[in-house]
Amino acid sequence: MKVERLEIPDVILITPPRFSDNRGFFSETYNIQRMMDAGITQPFVQDNQSLSRQKGVVRGLHCQLDPHAQGKLIRCTRGAIWDVAIDARTGSPTYGKWVAAELSEENWSQLWIPPGFLHGFCTLAEDSEVQYKCTGLYDKASERAVIWNSQELAIDWPVQPGAAVLSGKDLEAPDFSAAKDWFHYK
Repeated sequence: MKVERLEIPDVILITPPRFSDNRGFFSETYNIQRMMDAGITQPFVQDNQSLSRQKGVVRGLHCQLDPHAQGKLIRCTRGAIWDVAIDARTGSPTYGKWVAAELSEENWSQLWIPPGFLHGFCTLAEDSEVQYKCTGLYDKASERAVIWNSQELAIDWPVQPGAAVLSGKDLEAPDFSAAKDWFHYK
């Protein structure tokens, strides 16, 4: 398993090996001991899956507040996405900074996003399927969002604002300044 810390060291890009032969391939996509060795020690309690039919679908930027904050291990099993993590922990040396990675069925990479981060992605291909493990259960009352193209964050999205396909909820999300006290760096 290849493990790479990104510019925000708490966000980790993981690429499990695939073993191929004439039948296809086999891959161990999750192993608790290997994840712990990589620094991911929180248990996962929920799996989620989404399918986006169009290229240019943007989902996010989402999080849940404590005590229901979620760490997420994201992977794209069909198509491709551009996955983004934003540090929303007030007091963190990387507060308000973002990192991104392409996740696809081809590169087989996964992205670990710890609690205290906003998360979102943009589909780079039609029929992109995303699966992710969460360290906290979904709690509607704790759910929060920041507008995907907040000028405060200056995220370099691979889609123009007029071409992005968003939910009504995501279109109405506030700017990043609303997240100021959502999380605190420990």
